[in-house]
Amino acid sequence: MGTVSAAGLSVPELWDAARAGRSAVRDVKLSRDVGNRVKIAAQVQDFDAAAHLGADMQAGTDRFAQYALVAARQAMEQAGLADADPQGTPLAPPLGPRTAVIMGTSLGGAMTLDDQHFRFYVTGKRPEPMAIPRTMCNAGASLISARYGATGPVFAVSSACSSASQAIGLGAWMVRAGMVDRAIVGGSEAMITPSIFCAWEALRVLTPDVCRPFSRRRNGMVLGEGAGVFVIEAEDHARARGVTGLAEIAGYGTTSDAKDLVRPDAEGAAAAMRAALDDAGLAPAAIDYVNAHGTGTVANDVTEAQALGLVFGDDLGRVAVSATKPIHGHALGAAGALELAITIMAVRDGVAPPTINCEDPDPACPIDTVPGTARALKIRAALTNSFAFGGINAVLLVTPVATH
Repeated sequence: MGTVSAAGLSVPELWDAARAGRSAVRDVKLSRDVGNRVKIAAQVQDFDAAAHLGADMQAGTDRFAQYALVAARQAMEQAGLADADPQGTPLAPPLGPRTAVIMGTSLGGAMTLDDQHFRFYVTGKRPEPMAIPRTMCNAGASLISARYGATGPVFAVSSACSSASQAIGLGAWMVRAGMVDRAIVGGSEAMITPSIFCAWEALRVLTPDVCRPFSRRRNGMVLGEGAGVFVIEAEDHARARGVTGLAEIAGYGTTSDAKDLVRPDAEGAAAAMRAALDDAGLAPAAIDYVNAHGTGTVANDVTEAQALGLVFGDDLGRVAVSATKPIHGHALGAAGALELAITIMAVRDGVAPPTINCEDPDPACPIDTVPGTARALKIRAALTNSFAFGGINAVLLVTPVATH
């Protein structure tokens, strides 16, 4: 797996920040002054695309696709499948038709869209020639496909904050069904642009100071950005080439509330968790840790706590539940990917990361939020939740790699 986040350009940096409870939220830098009231975000700053991808690739791609390519290279190298050439030389031999690429994103090339609208409506200039290819939601998936010669199914998933988790779950199902041997999956997002940042501010869901999931004093979420990419492979196929996986995607569940576009529903979220458990053939008693969606908004946190109560019942107090968005921000279409990376590391290291800033737990959220510091914990199985605007829920279930 590979990640790009405000905490750094690698999984070890992201995991170190999550485990230590060190927030990557900082003063936001926007390309134009738009009078925004909220001044903070978990933004990937000082990202040098040319250094990572080469000048030609930088010129023809939006930031969200650049993040996807950088994270994909990390994942491919860790999987023993890629060369280390950062300039975009196609892989030889190519991965071919038995490899799928599925990437999630909410808005795709948001930075390009924002800049081109400003260019057209404010400065009166025509859009740049590559504006359309740069904005396409499938640009990240298509570029990864071209980079590694993956000629199997390639597509993008766009379902708001559940995009990455759905892309990962679909890839896992395709591998399990024998449709492909391998899937490169994940999510990427780069929408901290002047107009979109102010649009989120207008929704009145952004905190002006600190993201406090499950806290009585919570007052909103903090935007983030980045990418997370995973190579999912059939176990026998991986072992045949001498590779042992980091973890097993044992279950995936996705549901729709079929209700309000922006108000979460406990029953729908609980149904997604139950579906992931059923897919893995596990009971709730097998789960030791949940990486919560935990945005820090008033409605979401109470609803998620209620959903957890519906799934775990009287056993809920036994389960460690932490929200890591105060560390890496809410990366929207990439959120599920960043949180899956953290969940996998939690399972591997036997550590539940803390929910920082939750000094005053809300009685309406009666869960064990792992307050203060990380906790040593043997994790037999873990859930990671993604609940999106539009009422779309996606849950992944992770277990350690089985030994044979």
